[in-house]
Amino acid sequence: MKSIYLFLIIVLITSACNPTSQKASTKSNQITTPPTWAKNVIWYQIFVERFSNGDTLNDPTPETIYSSSNFIKTPENWSVTPWTQQWYKEETWTDQTAQDFYSNLQLRRYGGDLQGVLNKLDYLKDLGITAIYFNPLNDAPSLHKYDARNYRHIDVNFGPDPTGDIEIIKSENPVDPSTWKWTAADKMFLKVIEEAHQRNIKVVLDYSWNHTGVEFWAWQDIVKNQDKSPYKDWYIINSFDDPNTPENEFKYEGWLNIQSLPALKKINAPKDHQPGHPYEGDLHPDVKKHIFAVTKRWLSPDGDTSKGLDGYRLDVADHIPMGFWRDYRNFVKSVNPEAYLVGEIWWEEWPDTFMNPVPYVSGDVFDAVMFYQIYRPARYFFAKTDFEIDAAQFVDSLKFQWNRLSDETAQAMMDVAATHDSPRLLTSFANKNKYKYNANSRADSTYITSKPDAETYERLKLYLMHQFTNVGAPHIWNGDEMGMWGGDDPDCRKPLWWPEFDFEPENVNSTLDKPQEFVEVGFNKDLNKYYKQLCAIRNNNLDVLSSGNIDFVTANGKILAYTRSFQDEEILVVLNAGDHPYEYELPSGEKYMDLLTNEEISSSNILLNAISGKILKRI
Repeated sequence: MKSIYLFLIIVLITSACNPTSQKASTKSNQITTPPTWAKNVIWYQIFVERFSNGDTLNDPTPETIYSSSNFIKTPENWSVTPWTQQWYKEETWTDQTAQDFYSNLQLRRYGGDLQGVLNKLDYLKDLGITAIYFNPLNDAPSLHKYDARNYRHIDVNFGPDPTGDIEIIKSENPVDPSTWKWTAADKMFLKVIEEAHQRNIKVVLDYSWNHTGVEFWAWQDIVKNQDKSPYKDWYIINSFDDPNTPENEFKYEGWLNIQSLPALKKINAPKDHQPGHPYEGDLHPDVKKHIFAVTKRWLSPDGDTSKGLDGYRLDVADHIPMGFWRDYRNFVKSVNPEAYLVGEIWWEEWPDTFMNPVPYVSGDVFDAVMFYQIYRPARYFFAKTDFEIDAAQFVDSLKFQWNRLSDETAQAMMDVAATHDSPRLLTSFANKNKYKYNANSRADSTYITSKPDAETYERLKLYLMHQFTNVGAPHIWNGDEMGMWGGDDPDCRKPLWWPEFDFEPENVNSTLDKPQEFVEVGFNKDLNKYYKQLCAIRNNNLDVLSSGNIDFVTANGKILAYTRSFQDEEILVVLNAGDHPYEYELPSGEKYMDLLTNEEISSSNILLNAISGKILKRI
C-alpha cells in the first residue's frame, strides 16, 4: 500500500481545479505580494566550486581550506583535483588520511570560481535561463560554504587575489560596517551581477543565518576568551571552560548537533521547538544587526540597488524564529521592494512528511519556497517507482498544494526537482526508491548511480515537458541540463561536464563489492538541446505559462492533459506516461501549433506514443 494512503487523503480534502481557487489567510496589514518578475523566470542553480574553474591561479590551498573542525588533517601533498578525473578515483594524497572515499571527498577541491561563472554567462543566456540562484559564496573553508568564516565577504578562492583579500579582511573591524572594504573577490561578484543583469538575468544568493562555521571571527574570539568575549551571547553556549580545572567544560549547540556548525542564539523562543515547525522568537539583537548589515551590503552596494542582488535564498529557514523572518522581510523590502525571498521549507518529518509552506508564504515572511512538495508526486507519476500513482492522484496532490496558496505565490514558487541536497534528476528517475530515502549506493546496494537506461531519459523528458508548462517558475540544478547523473550528496556535486573537456570513464561499481565496470561520461548534446527548446517555449509564451490559469481536462490512468490560458491565448499540454500508445481527441474545430516540432495540427485526433507528449498552442 505504501504511500497510497497519503494520496487517498488528498483526494478527500481537495476539490477545486485551479491553484487559485482558495486563498491563504493572512493579516491584511502584513500582506505584500511577490515581485512580479519572480513568476517569469527560469532558475539556474550554481554551486560555484563545481561549476567552472576559470582561473587556476586562485585555486584553494591547504591554508584556505583549513578548519579546526576538520576530522581529517590536510596531507602535505594535497592538491586540487583535475576537473576531468574519474569521480571515484582517489588522489595520491588520500594515502595519508587513513579515511574512506566519502570522508576524503570533504577535502577534495576542483577550483571552481567566479571567473568561471563570468566565462559561462553566455552559455547560460543561450540556454535560456533568466535567473541564477547561487549556493553560498561567503568566505568559508568548506566546499559548500555553509560554514561561514565571515558573512560579509565572498570566499577568497572565488576571486582573483586570495592573498590580498585575506589581508584586507584582517584590516577590518568585523562588527563595524564603516570599516568594511571591497575585496577582489567581492568586486568580481559585483561584476558577475552586472554582467548577468546586462543579459537580463536576475541574481539571488544563498545565506544561512542559523549557524556559522568554527572559523567565524566571532566564534574564534569566544573560543579564545570564553565568557570574557564580547560575542559570548551570539551563540547557544551551555557552559564555558573553567580555567581552574584540567577538563574543558566548554559546551555549545551545533546545528543538528553538528559541532562544526555552532548555532546562533535565538531569544524569546520556546525551548521545546522542533525543526519542521514554525515557531515564534527572534535572533539575538547583535547577531541580527550584523546580518542586516551584510544583507544590505549586497542588496545595495554603495547605495545603488541596481548594482545589487535581486534577492536571497534562505537556508534551513524552519530553524530560525518567525519574528526574525518578519523583521528580515520588512528590512529587505525597505532596501529593495522588488527583492525576492525564497525559503528552504522542506521536511516536517523526513522522509515521509513535507512541511506546510503556508505560514512562510502568507505575505509577511517569504515570497516563495523551494517547492519540493510538488516534485515528489510528479516523480511518482512520471517515473517508474515502487510508489506509482495515476493521473488523478497526481492532479489531486497538485491541487492540494496550490489551493493553500494565493495566485501570486503559486506562480512565484521555485519549482525545484533536483538540487545540491538531492539526487540528480536523471538518477532520481532511474531508481524506484522512496523519494530522498537511501538515495545512494552506500545505503542501498541496488541503487543506480551510473548512466540510466533509454526509458529513463524518455520519462525525464516527459516530466520536463510538464515542469516547463506548469504553474511556478521552473528550476535547473547546474549540470542536469548536461545529462549528469549521481546519487544524493555528495555524488550530485561532481564538477560539471562541459563539452570542451574529455572526461575519464567513470567506474560504475566503485563503491560496491563488485568488479570494476566503466562508462563514458560527458556533455549530452541531445538533452541539452531539449532543455533549450523548453526554455524557449517558456520564454516565448511567458504570459500564458507564467500567469495563465491551469485547467485539467484529462486525468485518466497514465494520461494527463491540461490547458494554460491567459486572455485569448491557450496552450494544451497532453502527456502519456503509460507504456502503450494513446489516441487523444482534440477539441473540435480548433487548430494547434506543436511547439516542439513547429508542425501545424488540424486533425481531430493525435496519436501519442508511449512515454511521450505534446505542447500545443491554439492558433
